[in-house]
Amino acid sequence: MADYDYDVLVIGAGPGGYVAAIRAAQLGLKTACADGRETLGGTCLNVGCIPSKAMLHASEYFDAAANGAMAKMGIDVSPKLNLPAMHAQRVDAVKGLTAGIEFLFKKNKVDWLKGYAAFTGKDSVEVAGKTYRAKNIIIATGSSVTPLPGVDVDNDKQVIVDSTGALELAKVPGHMVVIGGGVIGLELGSVWRRLGAKVTCVEFLDQILPGMDADIRKDANRIFKKQGIEFKLKTKVTGAVVKGKKAVLTLEPAAGGEAETLEADVVLVSIGRRPNTDGLALDKAGLAVNARGQIETDHDFSTQVPGIWAIGDVIPGPMLAHKAEDEGIACAENIAGQTGIVNHDVIPSVVYTWPEIAGVGLTEEQAKEKGEVKVGKFPMAGNSRAKTNHEPDGFVKIIADAKTDRVLGVWCIASVAGTMIAQAAQAMEFGATSEDIAYTCHAHPTHSEAVKEAAMAVTGKPIHV
Repeated sequence: MADYDYDVLVIGAGPGGYVAAIRAAQLGLKTACADGRETLGGTCLNVGCIPSKAMLHASEYFDAAANGAMAKMGIDVSPKLNLPAMHAQRVDAVKGLTAGIEFLFKKNKVDWLKGYAAFTGKDSVEVAGKTYRAKNIIIATGSSVTPLPGVDVDNDKQVIVDSTGALELAKVPGHMVVIGGGVIGLELGSVWRRLGAKVTCVEFLDQILPGMDADIRKDANRIFKKQGIEFKLKTKVTGAVVKGKKAVLTLEPAAGGEAETLEADVVLVSIGRRPNTDGLALDKAGLAVNARGQIETDHDFSTQVPGIWAIGDVIPGPMLAHKAEDEGIACAENIAGQTGIVNHDVIPSVVYTWPEIAGVGLTEEQAKEKGEVKVGKFPMAGNSRAKTNHEPDGFVKIIADAKTDRVLGVWCIASVAGTMIAQAAQAMEFGATSEDIAYTCHAHPTHSEAVKEAAMAVTGKPIHV
């Protein structure tokens, strides 16, 4: 240990990095974490998952009050939007959680190296002008917004923004155009739609939410349209010009054809994210990235260079905070000589719109490519709790292997789908069959009874439909 400053040095303090650092320290390893932000937590806690959920939650209340949902339950209100206060509660949530991570670092004796790290060798990095050597280095630098050629983001002007800028808008735009029909665009588009903006979503593909089950994508499109979001599918944005306080977009059919223009007060560029590997000087450590800019790892998260590991958004797989967290724990345990494993076949994904959208495992299309399947669906309109809460939209869908009945995938749209999907993920982790779920007693009345009914529907015996 005399030759090294640390047993483990983590680059990046996002969900993967800070969790890896804490777990490594818990395992008795001298640990440091390098990050140049003013607060810990990475994109997720500072400008991503957490602040967006704060705005989603607050805007749901406003929308329910402004658009009659409360009136249905005998509550007459006339809401007035206080946007500065809404932003303030978002900032307060971020401050509380990021400060909590700093407390956990101190509690677990993790050194926070304040600055951005770059490799100087296979076992050394430079942070804020000082070089540190570590026996193990974990790359956990996360991802950033993918730029769109011809559309220049300038968050300060609040006309063409990315997801960070969309959280900071000083006023509700008259018309917001969201470029990209994925998770982030739909969540932030929903926030501003609820607060009064006209929202148009432009998507290059023929449907929103790429990668999700086809039934989910179709029903989600219908629900969002009913809520007032307009869609221009199979359309690409080829350019944007800022004129005064507005932007003019140039659109073309994805398959080619005549161009058109679309004016907006705010344009949100949300076409995906890319790994953060620039500036790390990976070449000095003997590392390179693949064609997608990712760092390839073995199943234990080790790279081709002994002693260097990588987790989260910089390696292949879904760019999700909880995936990074699990990989951070597993990586630290592997470094400590334990057996850290992540089952990448069972990683849930959630869209925190209203209603929420969630899935885990294979889509029906993917499952059918592997063999014969059985499918069970149950509508939330048949669920007693959803009916009582005036939440008729959505369904639960379970895909099972036709021969073994083993659950291959679960997809749902419901007000609490993000919570419901945890049951499905846990069942799949234990290798459950649809019959296992169907014969598990579920409390009544709960939204989760729809999961039981969908499991019963796999074998053609749902009760409440």
